[in-house]
Amino acid sequence: MVQNAVGVGLATILGLDPLIGLMTGSVTLTGGHGTAGAWGPTFEKEYGVMGATTLGMAAATFGLVFGGLIGGPVARRLINRQGRKPISPEEISNENTNDNNDDIFEKAHRQRLITADNAVETLAMFAACLAFAEIMDSYDKQYLIDLPKFVWCLFFGVILRNVLTSAFKINMFDRAIDVFGNASLSLFLAMALLNLKLWELTGMAGPVAIILAVQVVVMILYATFVTYMVMGRDYDAAVLSAGHCGFGLGATPTAVANMQSITQTFGSSHKAFLIVPMVGAFFVDIINVIILSGFLNFLK
Repeated sequence: MVQNAVGVGLATILGLDPLIGLMTGSVTLTGGHGTAGAWGPTFEKEYGVMGATTLGMAAATFGLVFGGLIGGPVARRLINRQGRKPISPEEISNENTNDNNDDIFEKAHRQRLITADNAVETLAMFAACLAFAEIMDSYDKQYLIDLPKFVWCLFFGVILRNVLTSAFKINMFDRAIDVFGNASLSLFLAMALLNLKLWELTGMAGPVAIILAVQVVVMILYATFVTYMVMGRDYDAAVLSAGHCGFGLGATPTAVANMQSITQTFGSSHKAFLIVPMVGAFFVDIINVIILSGFLNFLK
């Protein structure tokens, strides 16, 4: 809501179509490239905003870059206020050799031992999530809220894991899930950076660049004075603030990468790694659709 209010307000002040403010608000920043690609054609066909898709992709790219740039410094500043010191090399070494599943995803560089059977089982579960997402994607546009495919993947993954562990007493092999997860995260960030068309940003109109710059400042202030304060003003809250900068401007993988950079230096934060993927990759997309629909009805 804050991003849309800032975007629409500044667009109006700067003489732009208020809908451009939405495209430089939660459509692209909280929503990312997927939401920008979904809403762009709608803005062009139904509301007459020419070039909305191109603008959305450029704004999402801008957000992806700056979401990764500001997360670490924001969290580091908050952690320094607490007087927390980086963990020593000996502690890092002990954590990397300790096979503790509680913080397995937070230590991206830890060595893990996995077997071929575990790898195949993990890939099979991934395939089941992808198949479910394909099925739901063909129905949600007609009968439900139109959500990105990855949201349905995550939703089915949550159900699948809980059913298998609770009803069938099957132990999940978290080390295999973690290896594939970290590898996928690295590949996503590499492909995103390789596909960045930063030259598109240089051709943006000055007012749009101003809106995006203000959105970055607003995200920093919100993460510092709202996210951090509401979540408890402790170390977990600082890591959550870094994650919020990641998915608040970019994408959930950016948020996870931000948090991993912090936890590699200052230690684990189980709460942050539980909350951010669920909120950033699932709940926020549902809420974003509702909020965007409300703003569109108001601006009609």
